[in-house]
Amino acid sequence: MTSQQIRKIAPEMDPLRRGMGWSTADLSKPQIIVESTFGDSHPGSAHLDSFVAQAVAGVSNNGGKASRFFATDICDGQAQGHDGINYSLVSRDILAALIEIHANATPFDAGVFVCSCDKGVPAHLMAIGRINIPAIIVTGGVMDAGPNLLTLEQIGMYSAMEQRGEITAEQFQYYKENACPSCGACSFMGTASTMQVMAEALGLMLPGSALMPAMCSDLVDVAFEAGRRAVDLAAANLKPRDIVTKKSFENAIMVHAAISGSTNALLHLPAIAREFQIEFDATEIDRIHRKVPFLLNIRPTGKWPAQYFYYAGGVPAIMEEIKHLLNLDAMTITGKTIAENLIELKNNGYYEKCFKYLADTNLDQRDIIYSARSPIGAHGAIAILKGNLAPLGAVVKHSAVPIQMHKAVLKARPYDSEEEAIAAILTKVINPGEAVIIRYEGPKGGGMPEMFYTTEAISSDPELSASIALLTDGRFSGASKGPVIGHISPEASEGGPIALVEYDDLIEIDIPNRLLQIVGIAGKRCSAAAVDAILDQRKRSWHPQAPKYTSGILSLFAKNATSPMEGGYMK
Repeated sequence: MTSQQIRKIAPEMDPLRRGMGWSTADLSKPQIIVESTFGDSHPGSAHLDSFVAQAVAGVSNNGGKASRFFATDICDGQAQGHDGINYSLVSRDILAALIEIHANATPFDAGVFVCSCDKGVPAHLMAIGRINIPAIIVTGGVMDAGPNLLTLEQIGMYSAMEQRGEITAEQFQYYKENACPSCGACSFMGTASTMQVMAEALGLMLPGSALMPAMCSDLVDVAFEAGRRAVDLAAANLKPRDIVTKKSFENAIMVHAAISGSTNALLHLPAIAREFQIEFDATEIDRIHRKVPFLLNIRPTGKWPAQYFYYAGGVPAIMEEIKHLLNLDAMTITGKTIAENLIELKNNGYYEKCFKYLADTNLDQRDIIYSARSPIGAHGAIAILKGNLAPLGAVVKHSAVPIQMHKAVLKARPYDSEEEAIAAILTKVINPGEAVIIRYEGPKGGGMPEMFYTTEAISSDPELSASIALLTDGRFSGASKGPVIGHISPEASEGGPIALVEYDDLIEIDIPNRLLQIVGIAGKRCSAAAVDAILDQRKRSWHPQAPKYTSGILSLFAKNATSPMEGGYMK
């Protein structure tokens, strides 16, 4: 094994390991790195040490020796509302690099990777593709909902309501005190929950283990079994790139469509595919979403908290509904195909175990996971829009957009920062029939922060949520809903057309035909040629803004980040 070859090359290895308490016998065992985002950073990572301990025990039980490493992540929720959110996306790339360093500076034979949240899971997936040692992911599950099924994504809405005087400060305080009653990822199908599901759909988790309730004993058993499985993977030398293929990514996108996953997956999946050396175009997500039904009645686009997903059968139940579309021959870390795993789960009591939790809710499985024959929506949840405003593309979760906004022509109200835009919304400066544009917030502009508070300000206003749109080269929280379009590329900082939009330009949104374009100037419709001529004229007088950051990691990110439609990773 690799670890034994390194021992021969590096004579210091044995004494240094013995200095950590390893025995002579330990040195000859398969060596497994157990990497995690554990830390007192947020509820999605604060509990992961218990799963790390179980994974270590599983490794030992199967004749291996584990080493614990930690790459603690940050919380997008705690970073919201201030400049901290600018560090969110770049943290993914830094975490992936740190895991790469951990795994390659002292090579291991296999790894267990324990993570839960928005950037931690994609970072681990990127790193696994990059280091390409036998690997298995354990995700830390999802937190419980609070009283009356209160979940964290509602806090942004209540904040906007409190600022408008629609609820009292005391009511708002109650919601804040009860929205996160336990550890785990936030209990809605946001980015954390979506990426946990993506890790299983790619074949890198034990079947049925994504998005389990964080506090359930089943997840403890999963972590132990993952440690055992890592030793077997090391013996078989079954590497991630042997498992994850283009078919695996197609499966993940199909599952993403069925669950109405976060738009942030469109940043993460291309970046992960790159590390697996797989050609991947984000527009493929649009193509696949068109043929896959949307089935999952989980917030923010559905009714129930995310903990109910596992109760209804989790990823395997979703796969059963769309298996006529899936690449069932795709391999997984079990050493078996998707098809073989699904058969085994039916026979080993997996669904009976899930349905015991479901019984306590007084709900039927079909209340949570709809049949593919009678779906919530026929064509997934995500669309890629293109046009003269977004030549390289833009992203919209159409399942969360009011139907009357699927086709609209709106008057542009451009702002060069989120702070200006949200103030205009909350003070009623924005009127029905307008498009709020937030620019210079892409990867090169300011780190590509989320526009969560702005989207919540819109969606919590019944009049505006049905009559305006938010367009940005930034991104949205996985909790966002409503008429919001992000990832507009090229971004404003690169001189993309979004930088050239002026007050009262007419913006056409046409989701069925996948169009996002400027169709008029100064409130009047123009021919496409006339619009292009005016944009060319504006481009000649355009000057880039001064960099927001001139030192530190955000300066490096601004200089090296790719387009949002390519994954927004650092080259």
